[in-house]
Amino acid sequence: MRKVLLLSLWIMVCVPLGAQTSHRDSVLTQARYLKSIYRTDEAVEALSALVQPGMMDETVLAELADCHFQSGAYDDAAGTYFMLSSRVPDNLLYKIRLMQVYYRLRAYPQSIQAGREVLQRDSIPAVASYVADAFRQLEQADSALWYYRKALALKPQNETVLSKAMGLLIDGEDYDGAIAISEPFLAEDPDNTTIAPLKGLALYRKGDYDPAVKVFERQKEVGNDTYPIHYYLGQSYWHGQVTYRAEKELVAAWQIDSSDVNLAYSIAAVKLEAFRSFEKEVKPWLDKAWEMIQPDPALASRIQQQYGLMYYRRQDSWDKAIEHYKEAYKYNPKFISALSTVAYCYQQKKDYQQAIEWYEKYLAVARPDSKGYAFAKDNLDYLKAELFMQ
Repeated sequence: MRKVLLLSLWIMVCVPLGAQTSHRDSVLTQARYLKSIYRTDEAVEALSALVQPGMMDETVLAELADCHFQSGAYDDAAGTYFMLSSRVPDNLLYKIRLMQVYYRLRAYPQSIQAGREVLQRDSIPAVASYVADAFRQLEQADSALWYYRKALALKPQNETVLSKAMGLLIDGEDYDGAIAISEPFLAEDPDNTTIAPLKGLALYRKGDYDPAVKVFERQKEVGNDTYPIHYYLGQSYWHGQVTYRAEKELVAAWQIDSSDVNLAYSIAAVKLEAFRSFEKEVKPWLDKAWEMIQPDPALASRIQQQYGLMYYRRQDSWDKAIEHYKEAYKYNPKFISALSTVAYCYQQKKDYQQAIEWYEKYLAVARPDSKGYAFAKDNLDYLKAELFMQ
């Protein structure tokens, strides 16, 4: 690099102006070629030799900044584009590049400022989307939505921008808003495999299960055979009490992606509701969920509760029901009905002393005005009377 700079200085001093211009153009041509074949380090070295202290050669600096940007040297690119945008404010490209560089540096407030300055002079949809993305990174959903809407007003059929806006609305539980913003797009492209499923998700989250089913079934018809389609179709059928269809779709989702413990749990729960064989069909899915589970006490409690519920329903495996309900309570101490269920199981086993102990545990934490409290109190009085008579 030092040799190149010395050579450049020698050229400026000793070589006539016309020759210097010819040399500059030759270096620019060579640097552009090097940049085009991704030899950006060599292009930067050649261009840097043309930079003269105190002089503003816009073309050289623009090429140098672009090389920095292409090579990922974003700090260097930011400094050069900042200088260019300050010295040549009419050139929007420099300000747009500055916005992009700041975004890649995760300097989101600076990226927003640069983008806003561009939008003050020209309504460019992609710039509005960039500003929205930066606000989203800052978790400022309202501002992000404002700019996404601005981008969509300028370019209504932008699938990527619309999907981001719908995602924010769904995350913010504004399901009606997500559905409404999708309608103009879906009027033109009703079977779009990105936007239609998001509308289906909004309907599902809103609790409109029948319309959600229609959306997801249509997606299947047009060939969208993906995990989210089967998963949310299955969940929609489940919530709509169509368990046999729910089971089919959830299992189809599992065949695509078997990494979700909640899906394994859902399949077990659906099969249980459909009165499938516990040992052959329900328990294997609960076992899968249990083997996959991460340290999540709430989910662990629910899985153990499903184990316990099935053994409880069989009425011939009270010991196993007791074991799983105790586990469910251990993982979630707020699940106090487990205490009375354990007591009842002991009662069915004729182990009255243990039953009394667990009913008393339940009564100590239950609400006195609840049905569960009344049930436990009646059984406790009955058991104490039985023991007294013995």
